[in-house]
Amino acid sequence: MSTVLGIPLPAAWAVAPLKHVSSLLNRGSAPNYVDEGPVRAVSQAANQEGGLDWSRTRFHDFSGDPKSLKGYLHSNDVLINSTGTGTLGRIGYFSEAPDGLPCMADTHVTIARAKSGELDARFSFYWLGARPFQEYVYAALVVGATNQIELNRDRLGDAPIPLPPLEEQRRIADFLDAETGRLDRLIALRKRNKQLVLERSEAVVSSFFSRAEGKREYRFRDLMKSNPCYGVLVPKFADTGVSLIRVSDLGKLDDNLERLPKIEEEQAKEYRRTRISPGDLLITVVGATIGRCDVAPETADGFNVSRALARIQLLPSISPQMIASWVRGKDFRVQAELATSGAAAQPALNMSDITHFSLWVPEDNSGRQLLASRVSDHEHRVQSLLAALQRQLSLLAERRQALITAAVTGQFDVSTASGRNVTDGVHA
Repeated sequence: MSTVLGIPLPAAWAVAPLKHVSSLLNRGSAPNYVDEGPVRAVSQAANQEGGLDWSRTRFHDFSGDPKSLKGYLHSNDVLINSTGTGTLGRIGYFSEAPDGLPCMADTHVTIARAKSGELDARFSFYWLGARPFQEYVYAALVVGATNQIELNRDRLGDAPIPLPPLEEQRRIADFLDAETGRLDRLIALRKRNKQLVLERSEAVVSSFFSRAEGKREYRFRDLMKSNPCYGVLVPKFADTGVSLIRVSDLGKLDDNLERLPKIEEEQAKEYRRTRISPGDLLITVVGATIGRCDVAPETADGFNVSRALARIQLLPSISPQMIASWVRGKDFRVQAELATSGAAAQPALNMSDITHFSLWVPEDNSGRQLLASRVSDHEHRVQSLLAALQRQLSLLAERRQALITAAVTGQFDVSTASGRNVTDGVHA
């Protein structure tokens, strides 16, 4: 009995190095990018989990026969992202461009072209994307340092691929096309459900801070205890010192405090006025993530923030969690877009901009407490619903992967299986 990566295979199956059943196994060509051109260049960014994203392809300036290009793509080529943490190993399948233009892979993408009569391209696609092979990629086929890793071509060529008889490869591929398609439709539905929940939540939050009896319009500065301030301009990192909160840390502060970078004690003293207290509101004010925010927990007392964040201290009668909900919503975003319209490539809010933003809040403390409670209850409901949908997505993704692995290693006979059991307990 043959095995592949430690998995036993059916008696009639063989195993071969990938290079023995490939007519081409090589990286693509370096594109000369232009706004419009005769050849589409497929990069790693275009090779996404859900398939090729043609909006992320660019054009290659070329005159001559595109078939002469090293990276010229044929129908049914399998594409393997070959550099960089987080994208290396991602598998794609090329049929043709939606506009019919010839296509090429760039130098960060490996083309695996199945040898006719020996390997079905779709079977190869499913095997290369299966969990055992993906784990093998990172365990044995990668070279280089962290974030500079790449797929070694020779090792990839020697990597094993299971080989059932060709007709069986095709049956397995047909089965997986149908069953993964059904799972993908369920996954798309769950993702759409998540988007609808977020859109509905945004409308509800907007209504909480809209004009109503018992409320009046405040400038944001009227709800602040002191003027807002930026964080550390150029951090001087050190092994020991004061922890620094960055934009990427927002939304997960409770789980991430021990892993925060530190700045030198002397620099922290220079920025003493920007050190945070529990309950401070931390808002991103630079770049595409303007409006991302979090509330400083008790355990972050005395920490500092990066320059891209504003630290805002609110009046005692104002719930920071309530205001954080407003900041993450549509009303804040619209005002931020107006304040940064016409800005340079890197939009940024200044402190004056933020203080002039407006919102409707109850005038009396009891009304504010009631609004804070309503906002909190709403956010808990939304987070609970989103968590349930995410669990469904994770379950579907896990079952999709388990189905692929079982099919391409012969753990069941696809000619008698329906695959329906992979979605037991999951309802549309």
